[in-house]
Amino acid sequence: MNKTLCVLLTTLWLAAGPDDAPGTLGRIVIRLDRDASPRVRFGAQHLSDALREIGYEPITTVGRDQVSPLVVVGVDRRDGRTEDYRLLRRGNNEIRVTGFGDSGALYGCLELSRRIIDGESLPGELDVTDGPAFRLRGPCVAMQLTTILPGRDTYEYPYTPEHFPFFYDRVQWIEYLDFLVANRFNTLYLWNGHPFASLVKLPEYPYALEVPEEIYRRNVEMYRFVTEEADKRGIWVVQMFYNIFVSQPFAEHHAIATQHRMPTKLVSDYNRKSIAKFVETYPNVGLLVCLGEALRGQENQERWMNETVIEGVKDAMQRLGMTEEPPIVVRAHSVSDAKALMESALKRYKNLYTMVKYNGESLTTYEPRGAGQQVHLDLSRLGSTHVVNVHILANLEPFRYGATEFIRQSVLACRDRLGAQGLHLYPLAYWDWPHTPDQGDADQKQYERDWIWFEAWARYLWQPQRDRQADHRYWVGRLTETFGNEQAAELILSAYNDAGNCAPMLLRRFGITEGNRQTLALGMFLDQLVNPQAYGPFNGLWEWQSPPGERLQDYAGKEWAGQEHEGETPPSVIEDVSRFAARAAEAIERAAPLVTKNRDEFERFYNDVHCIQLMSENYAQKVRAAMLVLRYGYSRDKRDMQAAAVHLEKSLEIYRALADRTAGTYRYANTLQTSHRRIPIRCWKDNGPYHYHWRHMLSLYEEELAQFKQRVAGIE
Repeated sequence: MNKTLCVLLTTLWLAAGPDDAPGTLGRIVIRLDRDASPRVRFGAQHLSDALREIGYEPITTVGRDQVSPLVVVGVDRRDGRTEDYRLLRRGNNEIRVTGFGDSGALYGCLELSRRIIDGESLPGELDVTDGPAFRLRGPCVAMQLTTILPGRDTYEYPYTPEHFPFFYDRVQWIEYLDFLVANRFNTLYLWNGHPFASLVKLPEYPYALEVPEEIYRRNVEMYRFVTEEADKRGIWVVQMFYNIFVSQPFAEHHAIATQHRMPTKLVSDYNRKSIAKFVETYPNVGLLVCLGEALRGQENQERWMNETVIEGVKDAMQRLGMTEEPPIVVRAHSVSDAKALMESALKRYKNLYTMVKYNGESLTTYEPRGAGQQVHLDLSRLGSTHVVNVHILANLEPFRYGATEFIRQSVLACRDRLGAQGLHLYPLAYWDWPHTPDQGDADQKQYERDWIWFEAWARYLWQPQRDRQADHRYWVGRLTETFGNEQAAELILSAYNDAGNCAPMLLRRFGITEGNRQTLALGMFLDQLVNPQAYGPFNGLWEWQSPPGERLQDYAGKEWAGQEHEGETPPSVIEDVSRFAARAAEAIERAAPLVTKNRDEFERFYNDVHCIQLMSENYAQKVRAAMLVLRYGYSRDKRDMQAAAVHLEKSLEIYRALADRTAGTYRYANTLQTSHRRIPIRCWKDNGPYHYHWRHMLSLYEEELAQFKQRVAGIE
């Protein structure tokens, strides 16, 4: 979506006023239905702004007056396709924007606005019908932090200005919501462990509120502001929460823990009333339920879902006089048999959506398979809307990611291999929202830095099957707009796509886990490659979240036995990754002298590409060392270990260069800076976050090499 559109949307909100500027092209009327919703009026107002931008004097009216030139914005409701629209030019002086629902009218206005701005005139011949391929499309915002708060446990973060200053910034919210609607996202998820005690008060449990009264009033005001502004833009806000939690004041009052493994009468009643009050207070906000991580056991989870969550929503429906069930999104995370749980819940409540992670907590493949794929298929066949969760992205941190082709293939996989109708998207530095990992520009927001990440997912969620040449021209155009030169844009797009293969391939073939426990960018110790079983590997990484292939141990055994190899192998992966990284580095070098706009941002991406190349080469050398160590297990030939030491030393030299390059450019490698991060090493030292930067790791890798050399020297 054109960046100008997003800027105009925000400008419209900041400076909204009457259409009083005379236009050089004369007057033009935008006609609405008398009962036009705020969403339709928002689209029409933006259309008015676009017309004024090219020299018209727009006048917005309601009714059936026949004047010309005329743009008619209306709604012709059609079940199931409420976001579709038709743009039609009738004769010389009339254009019709017909939405098949209010959101369709909004998107039709935005599309017509884009065409007006790009063409600097009203379009001539026009007859276009369009709509999204995916029903739900949207990112999330972390109401969580990089570290655990003192005196608290995991995910416990009250909504306060101290913890989340961005939550109280109206201008920033408008800017972000405009960014979302410009990209035609229609959902926004807010993640928090237990949000209710910051957003509602319970008469039965007045002591459960865990923010001061003044902050509570501000929270309610801001939450309503955000959700109302989102609704104008066709965006459904969904509040996520974990289970079973109670607020800290509630826990202290009853002398119990804040997190519980199984239901009790007290915590169930408190949560049921909290859910009911929340739905009653914010009836247009959805719920995303995670039946864990504290809550354990299939029977407990089914009981909690059926008797607490669903009954809480039904209580609110009764008080509000609602007959239509609002949707509840249910995460499969931490549930051993999600299909059975859903079948149980659907007997009590029909409007349930399902959600499952895409490649776990990373991005590794567009060929998901095995048991992980089957979970998606089982839930997608229940008859409701199934949502894929592109989650955490631990292996992509902290670098920019704009591999448009990998993203397009992933969206197709979500639809065709997993049966999804929706996608939930994480930002690239989730735990530190809205800040970026970069040093030197504290004001830059993630949606500014990582615009291509968000835009690529949004573009393909709207329509993944596009003409390849036209799609290529689109991205070259967007990057030309950003960096000022078409030739540079071609090279930058090439660098994005080549560099974007490196982290997915490295993690899926050599990683310990696709989860939040591992920071790929910080490297791995040799023993973690040679002896992964000692570090709690997750076999779903290579059995579900990667194409078929061989792990290091399998490869070494087959190689020694002279057996045929299958699929991806360690040598093929490091060869491919090295080639992709080198091509990306070459392209970015060639682009450098051609860039004429946004030079500072280009330099940051230039640095990213070279960091990704260094990371890839570090892994390549360490994998070569690991293969030789594994071979030594069969050969008992000291020369294998000596050769391994050479590769290990080369890997260290490369890591030093990576530590130097990141020293002044990145604040951290990973946003989650707690003891939960354990690969390559626990992200905690001296009772505080540590081992989250390359400079923290360098001495450990130096020590690793010294110890390995001693070991080799001791071999007889």
